[in-house]
Amino acid sequence: MMIEKQTAVVSNFEKAFKIESGLSSKQVAQRLKQYGSNEVTEKEDGVVVGTLKRMWDPISWLLEAAIIFEFLLGKQFQALVIVLLLLFSAIDGEIQERRAKNAVGYLHKKLSISVRACRNGTWQFISSKQLVPGDIVHQRVGDIVSADLQVLQGTVSVNQGALTGESADVTVAVDEKVPSGSTITHGEIIAEVSATGAKSSYGKTVELSQKSEAPGRLQVLLFNIVRYLTYLDVVLAVILVIAAIAKGTAWQQLLPFLVILFIATIPISMPSSFTVANSLEAKELTKQQVLVTGLTGIQEAASLDVLLIDKTGTLTKNQSQVSETIIYDPKYDEDHLIALANTATDETATDAINLAIRNEFAKRKLQEIPRTSFTGFDPSVKYSTATITVDNHTEDIVMGSPNALQKISSVPESYMQDIKKISANGARVLAVGIRNEQKLNIVGLLGLTDVPKEDAQEAIQKIRNRGIKVIMLTGDTRETATVIASKVGIGNRISDINEALKNPLDYDGYANVFPEDKFKVVKALQKQGKVVGMTGDGINDAPALKQADVGIAVSTATDVAKNAAKVVLTNDSLLDIMKVIDSGHRVYRRMMTWMITKLARTAELAALLTFGFIFTGFFPVSLSLIVFIVVMNDMVTLVLGTDQAVPSKTPEHWDLPKLSKIAAIFTIGWLVVGLGLLWYFVSKTFLSQAGISSIMFLYLIYSAMTTILMTRTEGTFWHSRPSNWVASMVALDIIVATCLVGFGWITVSVSWTWIALVIILIIIATLILDCLKVRYYQHEKR
Repeated sequence: MMIEKQTAVVSNFEKAFKIESGLSSKQVAQRLKQYGSNEVTEKEDGVVVGTLKRMWDPISWLLEAAIIFEFLLGKQFQALVIVLLLLFSAIDGEIQERRAKNAVGYLHKKLSISVRACRNGTWQFISSKQLVPGDIVHQRVGDIVSADLQVLQGTVSVNQGALTGESADVTVAVDEKVPSGSTITHGEIIAEVSATGAKSSYGKTVELSQKSEAPGRLQVLLFNIVRYLTYLDVVLAVILVIAAIAKGTAWQQLLPFLVILFIATIPISMPSSFTVANSLEAKELTKQQVLVTGLTGIQEAASLDVLLIDKTGTLTKNQSQVSETIIYDPKYDEDHLIALANTATDETATDAINLAIRNEFAKRKLQEIPRTSFTGFDPSVKYSTATITVDNHTEDIVMGSPNALQKISSVPESYMQDIKKISANGARVLAVGIRNEQKLNIVGLLGLTDVPKEDAQEAIQKIRNRGIKVIMLTGDTRETATVIASKVGIGNRISDINEALKNPLDYDGYANVFPEDKFKVVKALQKQGKVVGMTGDGINDAPALKQADVGIAVSTATDVAKNAAKVVLTNDSLLDIMKVIDSGHRVYRRMMTWMITKLARTAELAALLTFGFIFTGFFPVSLSLIVFIVVMNDMVTLVLGTDQAVPSKTPEHWDLPKLSKIAAIFTIGWLVVGLGLLWYFVSKTFLSQAGISSIMFLYLIYSAMTTILMTRTEGTFWHSRPSNWVASMVALDIIVATCLVGFGWITVSVSWTWIALVIILIIIATLILDCLKVRYYQHEKR
């Protein structure tokens, strides 16, 4: 989908560039045919290659080693089943990843970078993919350069970290080149496109949704679970070996069971289940106009402890107007102050400050002051500078942060008091000064009023109701920050950056914050073990957005901010943050079900085999049936990502000890019931070992399915309906297992009376265990 061409208002910077028309439509068509679109088609592995790659990792190697062992031991059937299981997992994982890419692929259309280009005599916005060599473009602060450029007018500072890995800015002037993939941090230029697509420096258009990301907390926890289950297997394997030696059991008989024991521990379905859970939520969020560029951003949202919110443009409408002025120099009146301020604005900028001053200037119909040079607002010093000529000598008009200008000028005695007076009404304060011979004198102050967004207070309240602390960060004064934070319900305890870095949770917001400070605040909170969200819109928010566990760029964000964030809001509503939080909680609930059942089922199976062998002298379940248990259990866990889930009202944190306690309730409960059932059939009936194996197989399947249903919710399981996929797969496993045993398919058949007995026992045990689970959760909440 191509971005619709939109005619742009011609800026003074563009007027200053002498160009007749730029490329014509005919020239563009010819060059598109010659050079192709400004993108590099991403080379993706085919389905076959992608599937084979999924069979080449540590987990797959363990399964492949088990297959070889089974063949060497003459267990061809078991080996074949493991081969099929490995293939199924690899194929399903490839399918699910492709579906996830398709779900998020919509981002490439929604977030395609737009570029201001001159074509057919008019300046217009076009998709960066439509750029061709020879195009004339206008690039400014916050833009991501989408093709190699040669500067024709202006000077910019660019960050080429995407190309060189170096974070230091590089200054580029007329006749010099700006490589694609760079980010413009200061200034603006008119430039000619010199290379596009595969022939550009970066090799492709910068795509906002393509970036690598480190594993989230969930993936780390999952692998820790597997590690602890492996420890359990090792302990039980040692016990089995000792028992086998004591009983005189041949190692050839024992080894296949040890191999299967470890196979049961391997989370074959984990990657697919995880991808399903996240991609489904990403797809659903996309339908709601919330775009996900990093899947870990969804899962981390469930654990959010703190949400940092930028003030201007995020909490407020970023549509300011001049509300108050204070004059210090008697040579100037209010109109003069506005005219001076207008000279120090960036006429190509669309931010609230520049627009407010230019609108006020136009409203008063003032005479424009010609300037000979201009340096746009620099976030590192917090002011802009325009040079004018007065009576054959030059003067610099400086406009910016009152605190920043105070450090480089002499100010009136009432300066700080005046700033507080204007700020008390919630206005942003700008100082305007004139510099002669390196001496800066403050001419006056401007107050700009910015009102909060309509839904800001409601959104903040809902976020806080979820147990998330909201902290406002702003470069404005403490007085301005206090007014806005109070209006939206964040609070009125506002401090400075020193307190933010020492005790970031002690205040409701922090004022006079520089861009690098936001990044430091995120790091400080993470150092305290907090899961941190960051919401912002500007280029100065990008480092913090990227560092945050959940970086959220709002609808008006710059390309750089969107590129750094994991989530992009496309509607101008902070309430959409709740959609992200709810999605995170649903993923958390689904994956918690997976983890608890994985812990419980694996420990139950391993312990039952071990202690059953010690007590009876034979394995309670045959090798072939154990393989079926592994396969049938994984069939259900594959669809857990689709399950219905109710978001929690408080942040959820991955706590392995807590999960282990919950899993222990089911493990111990089912193990006691299983060993009791085994004792009964061994000592009180005349069933053969094969018949007992069939009964125990049925018991393990039934108990696994009810465990899944119970772990889905903290309340009683019958009050929470599973998704159709989960319910259908659970029912299918129960029906298939019952038919296998009842009709003697692949195993010895047993009486339907015994099957009914197992079903009744499972129902009773399920009700008891579910009651224990509910009581445990209630006790934890006290």
